[in-house]
Amino acid sequence: MAVTKTYEEINEKIRRGEAVVVTAEEIIDIVKDVGVAKATEKVDVITTGTFGPMCSSGAFINFGHSDPPIKMTKVWLNDVPAYAGLAAVDAYIGATELSETQGMAYGGAHVIEDLIAGKNIKLESKAYGTDCYPRKEIITYVNKNTLNEVYLFNPRNAYQNYAVAVNSSARTIYTYMGTLLPRFGNATYCNASQLSPLINDPYYRTIGIGTRIFLGGAQGYVAWQGTQFNPKQARGENGVPLAPAGTLALIGNLKDMSTEFIRAAIFHKYGTSLYVGVGVPIPVLDEDIVEKASVSDKEIYSTIIDYSVTQRSKPSFGRVSYAELRSGKIEINGKKVRTAPISSYSKARKIAETLKEWIKQGKFYLQQPIENFSLDQTFKPLEIVNEEEI
Repeated sequence: MAVTKTYEEINEKIRRGEAVVVTAEEIIDIVKDVGVAKATEKVDVITTGTFGPMCSSGAFINFGHSDPPIKMTKVWLNDVPAYAGLAAVDAYIGATELSETQGMAYGGAHVIEDLIAGKNIKLESKAYGTDCYPRKEIITYVNKNTLNEVYLFNPRNAYQNYAVAVNSSARTIYTYMGTLLPRFGNATYCNASQLSPLINDPYYRTIGIGTRIFLGGAQGYVAWQGTQFNPKQARGENGVPLAPAGTLALIGNLKDMSTEFIRAAIFHKYGTSLYVGVGVPIPVLDEDIVEKASVSDKEIYSTIIDYSVTQRSKPSFGRVSYAELRSGKIEINGKKVRTAPISSYSKARKIAETLKEWIKQGKFYLQQPIENFSLDQTFKPLEIVNEEEI
């Protein structure tokens, strides 16, 4: 009879200190050694991890009321504009917003990292003044200890696979996938592959709204499906999408996070981004969970895309496995092309290991999703419509 388990049973084993927890790397060898059925019986939780640039990230901040109070309509944090079209003293700082004085050398991602590090941040605000909020200007300094709430809310993180970027043109181009050299001078990729959360749960059976996760060194949650959620991508025989598919919207308390797992980044001639560490535990509910999570780099494929083409539909140069990508070279049209990751596999491994230890020590329990994601949603691009066509 096939083994099945429930969230309650696994959490009870965590409480008793009896849960068997392994990483998504470790489950590969366990399945090779004992098979899917015995691995399902033996293992209770599989931990995953990823650490890479996630541009669609940011933080909500409540500054508290000054005396006299102010209805902030324009806000800058270390000269980086924050969106203030919320309540009187709330704002949202986006990771890719750039400093008005430093440009690409400093952005919202740096503000977020500096807040986590406990640094003082210069707050400037302007307002039009009202009877209940008469103040029109304020300049002061804040840090994570003086702020009421400051929490990370990331609309799109932890992409389920991503494209391999190349450049067929005659000039160097500068992208969010890094610097791409001309005439297929290099290829960059960005995924933790066999450690990545949504690669190991390709049909979102255990990852959904409410799932408790590792986020930036603290506990966080999946708040919703991420933007550009596109589950209808073509998939391999193992269920893993062959191109960017699912994404996660994530939330967590920035005050509890660590700069080890949240880091600002500058992409040359492109702008700023935020490296975010995400780890998701996958409960071993049945054999199908184990079979899907035991996928290895040689079985996970990504599509090679030409980023020098500016149209939405870009040409493809075939598919390649992550085992090939991590070897340092791939072949495109008969040419050997150097590869380089812009995400950190070693950091992803550390996240999976850290989450594993939290669970074994009884510091982290599994949370069943309150709602699962749909597999039927279609991602729609923006179409340009003229006024006379409406």
